Amino acid sequence: MSERQDWIVRPERPADREAVHALNAAAFETPMEADLVDALRADTDAWIEGLSYVAEAPDGELAAFALITRCRVDEAPALALAPVATLPKYQRQGAGQAVIEAVVDAARARGQERLLTVLGHPEYYPRFGFTRASGFGVRPGFEVPDEAMMAMVFEGEGPVPSGTIRYPAAFGV
Repeated sequence: MSERQDWIVRPERPADREAVHALNAAAFETPMEADLVDALRADTDAWIEGLSYVAEAPDGELAAFALITRCRVDEAPALALAPVATLPKYQRQGAGQAVIEAVVDAARARGQERLLTVLGHPEYYPRFGFTRASGFGVRPGFEVPDEAMMAMVFEGEGPVPSGTIRYPAAFGV
């Protein structure tokens, strides 16, 4: 049985950088995601201040992290949710969900981009409002199962982008 926590969810602060790196390194089998976050932070075209969120446990330890960066769908601006990480000891306790909800709300509130994409578990991300990206005419530029490439549309003016997703160079795809 998982113990539920009261998470403090907030934008990442400069003082969190080392802890965010360590959290991502601990949450994944390799340091690739931790290094990806560092590379995205250095990419001024990709990084959007205020769209990097953490969830703190009651004792102040960072429990979860979610990042949204700028990408493109063909030539149109769009957003990408990646990575999302939760320390193993806090998984299945709501930290990941809390941080995803907060960063998605922050991206929506910007009112700039209309499309948010995520490549992830098709059983998990629909609870946040993601559906198959192919339904919007959006596809990755590499081979992935259709159900794993998802997107969410934000309300706003203008058309929803469609075409091929172009991720920042740090993603290596």
